[in-house]
Amino acid sequence: MSSHGRQTTSLVLYFNFHFFLSFFCYLPVPVVFSALSSNQKTAMIDLSNSLNASAGGAVSWDVNKEPNPCSWKGVGCNSSTNSSVIRISLSGHSISSSEFLPLVCRIESLQVLDVSRNRLTTIPPGFISACGKLGELKLLNFSVNNLVGRLPAFVGFSALEALDFARNNLSGNIDSELDGLVKLRSLNLTFNHFTGPVPTLLGKSKVLEELELSMNMFDGLIPDEIVGYPNLTLVDLSVNQLTGIIPARIGELSKLEVLILSANKLSGGIPQSISNITSLWRFAANSNDFNEKIPGGITKHLKNLDLSYNKLSGSIPSDLLSARNLQTLDLSNNRLEGPVPEVLSPSLVRLRLGSNLLDGKIPSAAIATRENLTYLEMENNKLIGSIPPEVGDCRKLALLNLAQNRLSGALPANLGNLSSLEVLRLQSNHLSGEIPIQITQLPKLSVLNISWNSLNGSIPPSVSQMQSLVNMNLQGNKLSGSIPVGIASMNSLMELQLGQNQLSGDIPRMPANLQIALNLSSNLFQGHIPETLSRLSGLELLDLSNNNFSGKIPDFLTTLAALTQLSLSNNELSGEIPKFPSWVMVDAHGNKGLINRTTINTPPQLEKKKKSYAVTIVLALVAAVLAFGAIPIVAVSIGLMMNKCKQRKNLLFLRSSRAIS
Repeated sequence: MSSHGRQTTSLVLYFNFHFFLSFFCYLPVPVVFSALSSNQKTAMIDLSNSLNASAGGAVSWDVNKEPNPCSWKGVGCNSSTNSSVIRISLSGHSISSSEFLPLVCRIESLQVLDVSRNRLTTIPPGFISACGKLGELKLLNFSVNNLVGRLPAFVGFSALEALDFARNNLSGNIDSELDGLVKLRSLNLTFNHFTGPVPTLLGKSKVLEELELSMNMFDGLIPDEIVGYPNLTLVDLSVNQLTGIIPARIGELSKLEVLILSANKLSGGIPQSISNITSLWRFAANSNDFNEKIPGGITKHLKNLDLSYNKLSGSIPSDLLSARNLQTLDLSNNRLEGPVPEVLSPSLVRLRLGSNLLDGKIPSAAIATRENLTYLEMENNKLIGSIPPEVGDCRKLALLNLAQNRLSGALPANLGNLSSLEVLRLQSNHLSGEIPIQITQLPKLSVLNISWNSLNGSIPPSVSQMQSLVNMNLQGNKLSGSIPVGIASMNSLMELQLGQNQLSGDIPRMPANLQIALNLSSNLFQGHIPETLSRLSGLELLDLSNNNFSGKIPDFLTTLAALTQLSLSNNELSGEIPKFPSWVMVDAHGNKGLINRTTINTPPQLEKKKKSYAVTIVLALVAAVLAFGAIPIVAVSIGLMMNKCKQRKNLLFLRSSRAIS
């Protein structure tokens, strides 16, 4: 799943019976002796015996140790009189047998039953028929089990308000199985395998408030009938196979607070009527096929809007980013063009506009006053001009990504003011000048990528102060001078990319924790490959190609246990190639002085003569056969000869491959 899918799932879990659990699941546990009726005592004792027999002692209910069932863990009784059991929670006990469920239905006062996070595979028919007669049962939670088959038909359950079957293996269509639940307010069927159209018979009284159907295989259109539930506050239909458009009537849901339609196959445009829902604070329709222009005004009441990974076109409406309450906006990976709007919301925390066709300059005045801005991403567009120094005023900025644009000019020293910055990506632009020392003083920076620009000068020695840096990529610039000696103290560094520069001098000791890659290719390094590299026991990729290294390939390179790729091509190395483990891919071509003792080199002239001899013999055999009519002999002889030639050719190819490796 993508990062948007993970945010959607988190929100679903957050809303999962939030209202109901806050009221029911934290009822005080009585401390006085139970005043339960004899029927309820008997029912609880029978229930404990059944659970102890089937759950292998996972449920610690023992009437001999504690005669008061109201004191058992997971049991809640009436808070004032202790005269009745109103809550039973058996969550997280790994119960696999469902034989105990009908026994629960003997407790007529039960309001809450939570059997989530177990291993139940079935619901006995007796449970549905018996518990359907309970007049006070308000919450049923069967989430996070292994239930299979169709959703049972709920007959009765006149008081049921919340039903949770999330994270099971239920399947099939849903028709009228839930329509008899006259008080149903919350329904969660996420993470199952339901198919067919989105169900619309969800309680004849139409009092439903929360509808969560994500992570299934529902298909077809978003039904207009959903508007018939005027109390809806949460609708989550994400990660299904829904097609068609968003109904314009969606704007009639005047109490709607959260609408999530992500990861479907919806098309058309975003309805203007979204702006009519004054209570709506989150709208996510990312990862669909919307292909029209974004209407203005839709962020009037929103705090969070995600329309990323669609095919939206046209320019960004001038009022879209300026709504006063707007906190996060994601329009990345669309086909939007034109400039970035000049006015941004003062509440904006995250702005993602990457991978579009936006042009013009970054609006400096708008960014300057955004004190709450934490994530700013405008990568992979056509933005021009310089990086506004005002970006340095966004003191809470943790991520700045302006990569793959057409930005020019120098790196602003003001970026050094971003004391909270963790990720800085400015690669693949036209930036020039030296690396400001101020950038190397960012205390929390973990990713620095300013590769593929035209930066010059030397790598500042103060780079060694970046003790949080994990990935440093400076390749593809015009940097000169030597690598700072203090780099060895950067204990968090796991990847160092310095290729395609003009660096020279001695290679200093590298951080011992380098694991992902060390790339020093296409520079001006010379002399022997330094012994200091032997410390990099966790390194996976080492690239020293296209330099002026000389001397032998040191044996210590064969002992780097994690190494999988080694590139030494196009240097001045000599001597014999050491034997590397079979899992290491070694590229050593372009070193004239290297030899591999395990390879017998065949001069090209001799090889050419062998080929001509083979052709001559074949032709002679063909002539002989034609003269004497020995057709069967020809077939056999030619086959044998061609097979020998092929074997010899394969052997030579194998040997030459080993020589290169």
